Amino acid sequence: MAGKAQGNLISALKVRQWLADWDEIDWQPEEKRAEPPHWFYQFSLPAADLKVLSGIYPRTTKQRSRASEDLGIQRGHDSERSDEISKFVRYGYPWSDLSEARRKSGEFQDLRKPGWLPTAIVVNILTPEDTRLGKQVHSSDLIEVLDGGNGIAELRLPSGAKNWHPKSIPPIEVIDGQHRLWAFGDETISGNYELPVVAFVGLDLSWQAYLFYTINIKPKKINASLAFDLYPLLRTEEWLTKFEGHAIYRETRAQELVDLLWSYPESPWHHRINMLGEKGQKGRMVTQSSWVRSLLASFVKSWEGRTTSIGGLFGSAIGEHRTTLPWTRTEQAAFLIVVGQLVQKAIYNIQEPWMEALRKQNNSSLFAEEEDLAFFGPNNLINSDQGIRVFLQIINDLCFIRADQLDLHKWGGHQHQTESDLDEISAGIKSLKREKKILRYLERLSESLAFYDWRASSAPGLDEEERVLKAAFRGSGGYKELRQDVLRHISKLKGPVAEAATETINRLGY
Repeated sequence: MAGKAQGNLISALKVRQWLADWDEIDWQPEEKRAEPPHWFYQFSLPAADLKVLSGIYPRTTKQRSRASEDLGIQRGHDSERSDEISKFVRYGYPWSDLSEARRKSGEFQDLRKPGWLPTAIVVNILTPEDTRLGKQVHSSDLIEVLDGGNGIAELRLPSGAKNWHPKSIPPIEVIDGQHRLWAFGDETISGNYELPVVAFVGLDLSWQAYLFYTINIKPKKINASLAFDLYPLLRTEEWLTKFEGHAIYRETRAQELVDLLWSYPESPWHHRINMLGEKGQKGRMVTQSSWVRSLLASFVKSWEGRTTSIGGLFGSAIGEHRTTLPWTRTEQAAFLIVVGQLVQKAIYNIQEPWMEALRKQNNSSLFAEEEDLAFFGPNNLINSDQGIRVFLQIINDLCFIRADQLDLHKWGGHQHQTESDLDEISAGIKSLKREKKILRYLERLSESLAFYDWRASSAPGLDEEERVLKAAFRGSGGYKELRQDVLRHISKLKGPVAEAATETINRLGY
């Protein structure tokens, strides 16, 4: 490995890795899988310089600190993991695992060792043609690669890297090793500490996801659900949809979300999901399996097909720039809970005839007085298999197609460092409610859903025509019929939500 800097020049080794068999691969630029260069580069660089050039900045619980971060490729950051690496670098092992009191006691000085990090940070150097969230690296910030003879190359870095800031987006993307870079986040590590680097140039995003998967997940058998939080781009990879682990991920994530909706005390569905599929549950609760299938058909789906442009908000590339929302599992749950709370509140505050008909069913032996049967009742489609699926689909659809306008990519992807999943959800809810643009849209969407007549065909107070219409929502064909009916209802209202419903109808071909 080469690596001595001369001014702003870094010497590097050019490593060729290409097999003739690879020429038969079906390269797909439109799917972010263009044919990659047939080589990469190896060099070393001071950790602080690499960190600055890579755009690795501390995240806060309020707002992403740098708008230049590419949400499609950044991993979730675990600050505790980076802190552990930082201690290891300074003290080695096992000194880094000692408590502060033991370190200060002076009895364990013989346990101090060097903290080497010999494994390479894997990065991608952006080219002038590369675009991330509609932005490109400024011409003065580009890293120039100068190929020489005999497998030697030089990289010309932006001048003054230590005090340098990008004019647009950073020229380097970290594929693997972000937590090691975060370990150099303050001045506690001093001295000349370089990191080995493997650098690709102009590597398409899909190949970056593939590299991360093969480095971190496949050989180590990491839980696939965790992988989707660490590297959101993996959620959109078509090659993974054919792999069993990917399908299992989606089912696992859906089940995890259902468990959080059932467990969180302020959730509208707290202890109101039939988790074990038991018969005779009060209020005719929707089963866990129905919830899982409904999430798989809405928020956690990838794409319905090449001719359909509405995917799952938690599992698809969204918006003009086809980026993937970096929301963690608890943030996804927080989003669903906030929407559920808003719909429940809207229904409670509205006195529509269909609501009053459902509320009159109250029987104290089955329902507590404070329970609103217009949201929870047994003759309510929201509290049925067909209804909960369509309920989730409508929310997903109308948010998915307005993702850019709502700036959904600017929220989420935070580690709040709380003690439990439920605390993480609380932090996520507080954070989401500060996003006024998103919250206003969700409030209007909730009101639009609340005005729809959610009575089932078995509900009292229906005339014959209404009963026949609602009978069409039963059975396997009822999902599509109900989805169409709710969308048409919303499209007849006024405002941005109605416009989104009309666009959704057109996209779905209804």
